[in-house]
Amino acid sequence: MKFQLKNILAVMAIAVTLFSCSNDNDNEAITGNGNLKLEFDNVYKSANFAFNTNYTNPNAEVVAVSKAMYIVSNIVLTKEDGTTFTYPKSQSYFIVDEATPATLVLNLTNIPAGNYTKVTYGIGVDKTQWEAGATGQGDFLATAQTAGMMWSWSAGYKFVAFEGSFTAPTVSVAKEFKVHTGQTGTDYNYAEVTLGFPEKALVRTTITPQVHIMADLSQVIDGTNKINFSESATVMGGAKLALVTANISSMFTIDHVHND
Repeated sequence: MKFQLKNILAVMAIAVTLFSCSNDNDNEAITGNGNLKLEFDNVYKSANFAFNTNYTNPNAEVVAVSKAMYIVSNIVLTKEDGTTFTYPKSQSYFIVDEATPATLVLNLTNIPAGNYTKVTYGIGVDKTQWEAGATGQGDFLATAQTAGMMWSWSAGYKFVAFEGSFTAPTVSVAKEFKVHTGQTGTDYNYAEVTLGFPEKALVRTTITPQVHIMADLSQVIDGTNKINFSESATVMGGAKLALVTANISSMFTIDHVHND
């Protein structure tokens, strides 16, 4: 009996030691910095998005998109304990361009290790950054100019560039359309998006999560607010631009998180 008790106590001691080591390893695993990727996957309603493909909207207009670009900025990640990490502002401006596959994945570096459950970001360049002036834009000003994502310095950035052609019951010959969002007069039209993760993004020194974000481009013109190109094929200002901005705020969802 004493022998059995001695063996049991020995086994329990080993188990406690192993548990302690496991805890120590877990603690070590969530220290330091790691990386995280945000992947933007453009779709059109339930289909994979493709350029120059005919899509019909509720206005019976058939649209074919030739350009789909938007600026993602001011990324903030939230941990499971509610604390946040704000990605350095000087590095937090990206152009997502469907025509350039390399731009569809944002590689975020030096992220504090932890379990992340939420991301917040802007669509466009925030007013504070714009008010820093041309010299305060860093390299992004030249990047935006090269990409065609500026009207001019005085007019500002294009936050979203969505272009193509359309036909309609009253428009038999294909006509160009353009939707550009950005500052117009006193309306800044900057949109902010917050998305919860369906599973935790485990940032570690040895794990780089990839968050798969679906961007439904149909929502630009066919979200809560319906944009009728037959009425006006150019949307760059006025009341319709505010409606498009509201649509953009809800065009993103998260499909899944890879913790590989």
